Amino acid sequence: MAQDIDSTGPLKRVLFVCCHNSARSQMAEAVLNARFGSRFEAFSAGTEPAGHVDPLAVRALNEIGLDISGKRTKSVDDFIRSRAEFDYVVTTCYEAKQTCPYIPAPEQVHARFDDPRGGEGSEEEKLERMRRTRDQIVDWVGRFFGPRAGLVDIEQQQVG
Repeated sequence: MAQDIDSTGPLKRVLFVCCHNSARSQMAEAVLNARFGSRFEAFSAGTEPAGHVDPLAVRALNEIGLDISGKRTKSVDDFIRSRAEFDYVVTTCYEAKQTCPYIPAPEQVHARFDDPRGGEGSEEEKLERMRRTRDQIVDWVGRFFGPRAGLVDIEQQQVG
């Protein structure tokens, strides 16, 4: 099938994986889709899904204009069973890197982000940990995918 001359081409597909798919991978999915959604399509999953998205992750992302309140947790097994194809698989915690079944992708990446749910403290202290993790993710997504977004543009210009 011929590609329309004005088409941007297929999006590069990215799967972010953490243990519970309740905070880190959900935030990474939302950040990548918001910042570079014209070049990448992000998804997220967990090796042991928690069953709900962490309300503090929802709050931390709302503070920067992103809404994940309607998201649900997903299992990596769902993507494996459906034979979904990805260009990048990114683990966001050490535990997921150790326990994630192999999902074929040209690029397997490990980006370790702090666990925002670790430790005790007041609601405000827990939210502050979530904000720090959010900021780590925003920074990493910009540094890792920003230059790649430019490369996708170059690849598409060479094809057209």
